[in-house]
Amino acid sequence: MHSHFNGLKTAGLFGAIFGLLLLIGGLIASSTGNASFIWIFALIGVGTTAYGYWNSDKLAIRAMRAYPVTEQQQPAMYRIVRELSTRANQPMPKLYVSPTQAPNAFATGRNPQNAAVCCTEGILGLLDERELRGVLGHELMHVYNRDILTGSVAAAIAGVISSIAQFLAFASIFGGGRDGDRPNPLVLIATSLLAPFAAGVIQMAISRTREYDADEDGAKLTNDPLALASALRKLETGTARAPLAPTPQLQNASHMMIANPFRPQDVSKLFSTHPPMDDRIARLEAMAGGRR
Repeated sequence: MHSHFNGLKTAGLFGAIFGLLLLIGGLIASSTGNASFIWIFALIGVGTTAYGYWNSDKLAIRAMRAYPVTEQQQPAMYRIVRELSTRANQPMPKLYVSPTQAPNAFATGRNPQNAAVCCTEGILGLLDERELRGVLGHELMHVYNRDILTGSVAAAIAGVISSIAQFLAFASIFGGGRDGDRPNPLVLIATSLLAPFAAGVIQMAISRTREYDADEDGAKLTNDPLALASALRKLETGTARAPLAPTPQLQNASHMMIANPFRPQDVSKLFSTHPPMDDRIARLEAMAGGRR
């Protein structure tokens, strides 16, 4: 089976976003003659990351207006998740259903002991049990791979870069520091505009690599790559028929979902949190072919 080196790609992307942070940190220090602002922004970023990470399950569940379900209400979900959790030697997560006909699913929580898996009413009506098992295996692997932490850190760093970029724009207008040490104002303006864009692109690229990993690891957990491939094929059509409106709350939670919940024209490929569905399906089918 072909290895796509997704873990190595994620590490490389994190290196790129940290490098971007250091670059603009150096610019702001030289433009103001004071490096303390970098630490202020960094502390804000750490605080934001901690809050988002600790409350990730509550924030995502609230954004989708999801409600907890019992085993009597959703026996198939419970049966599948219990089986896969036991196979992975992990605790059983809390299960939720979102009252929307847009077919989708997501997992959230800071660790396997504090995890939640949510399916929409739309996906429960769209998929058969084998396909649902493939989807739930994918979602559980997001939790086991600590992807919520990865996404929270990437989002926080991107947020810090955007905040510093705004400060750079301010510094380029009002100046600061010694004339001989201060960078060219045009460089500051260009950096203040391009840095948030670059940080956003890298953040989305990290999200896409984690989706590939969850596909591959989830297919290994269920031992059925074609079930997930079939589910993704249905989800591609289903989300196109019933897209969600890209509200700020849903945009913050969309990277957790197994399929892009918005209309394709609402999200550019560059800033998409999800890889192309055709590519994901092809990789899963190649996995199945390699097992024969």
